Amino acid sequence: MKEDFARAAATYDDAAVLARETGAQMAGRLDLVKIDPVRVADIGCASGDGIRELQHRYPAALPVAVDFSVEMLGLVRARTPALQRLVRRAPRLINADVRALPLTANSLDLIWSNLMLHWLDDPLPALRELQCTLNVGGLLMFAMLGPDTLKELRAACQECGVKPPLRQFHDMHDIGDMLLAAGFADPVMDMEMISLTYSGPRGLLRDQRHLGVRDALLGALPWRDWRRVFRAYAGKCIDGRWPASFEIVYGHAWKPAPRHDGDGRSIVHFVKK
Repeated sequence: MKEDFARAAATYDDAAVLARETGAQMAGRLDLVKIDPVRVADIGCASGDGIRELQHRYPAALPVAVDFSVEMLGLVRARTPALQRLVRRAPRLINADVRALPLTANSLDLIWSNLMLHWLDDPLPALRELQCTLNVGGLLMFAMLGPDTLKELRAACQECGVKPPLRQFHDMHDIGDMLLAAGFADPVMDMEMISLTYSGPRGLLRDQRHLGVRDALLGALPWRDWRRVFRAYAGKCIDGRWPASFEIVYGHAWKPAPRHDGDGRSIVHFVKK
């Protein structure tokens, strides 16, 4: 998938309709959060919409953009205004895997991650890494795909007696449990369905290829089986448009103060009345 994502850098923005919508929804949720971060990071930044949003909201914070694709980080650099580079306010670019971040513990105050975590078979190690990287009182905010993504195409597969090859995603209850297991506190989860329509299945396939995720999302089937599936999919058209629904799971959670000190002893806080 890393190679597919790298090749897609030149076409990513043209197809990133869903990411822009979920990014706008995440930004709206930040309106409800009281936070004054010193360091902010967009993990899985792609071409940089998220880090630019964070820079706009928190101009005094140090911005960090992380992606496992060097090509995507190149887009972030290319779209950074010259003045930001001149005054050293440009995002710090880090090429890394979210499960092994080259950042010190307790170094970030706000982590933003838009449509990245669902590509991990097991998001828990990544959530633990993010929790470690956050400062106490820091916030993780994310969006990821849920299990009803492309439900129309999954149903078409079942109608044809074909086991759906599409990627399986975790539901929001599982993700909430993972947040707690990773050491986060007060997780808040919700979801929505976003529906896109296409003039035909080629449009859906083209968008996913331009995003660099076609094979990771759709899996593999013999072409003869895909033809059967697409015939069944055609029966779900509305006014000549092919629907493609995406379940979006939104979440945020905070890093609490530790309940144990470095040698494993519990910490009890006393409040004077």
